[in-house]
Amino acid sequence: MNIEADLQQAAKKIKMVVFDVDGVLTDGHIYMGNDGELLKAFSARDGMGITLLHKAGINTAVITGRRSEIVANRAGELKLTALWQGCSDKRQAYTELKERFSLGDEEVAYVGDDLNDLPLIIQAGLGCAVGDAVPEVKDAASFVAKNNGGNGAVREIIEFILKAQGKWQPLINGFIGKTMVDDLAQ
Repeated sequence: MNIEADLQQAAKKIKMVVFDVDGVLTDGHIYMGNDGELLKAFSARDGMGITLLHKAGINTAVITGRRSEIVANRAGELKLTALWQGCSDKRQAYTELKERFSLGDEEVAYVGDDLNDLPLIIQAGLGCAVGDAVPEVKDAASFVAKNNGGNGAVREIIEFILKAQGKWQPLINGFIGKTMVDDLAQ
């Protein structure tokens, strides 16, 4: 059995990539003031990757345990396909997401970093962990990024999926003038 070939086959089936936020789209730090959450730092390269997924016809979603106006703003900026916040049990949101978009598990990649992500990492067709995920999540994931959450892990996973599907080079061609790539949010 060839693990790399199995990963490539799984990635070819992906129609939606679902992300956790804290520790995946951010470095996991939560900056709080007297009035609540003050800021989160997002990677522009991860943002570009999400936009490239959209250009390639792959939907995106966030399922997160916390509620944050900052996340809602970022999701809007990146034109995420769907956003679920305040999910104490992410499995229900995942089930609703699959029903809403008529997806099977094999068509979904899930990216997480901590214990509450384990059920979806195990259930999704392509369970992915960021480089600094907890050991249990890394052990359960099919694909473990070299980069840490908030520091290019999401982009690394996205590039893997797009390359497996043969969609990476056409996107690159758009940047070198062979085709047109419009409306790119970062």
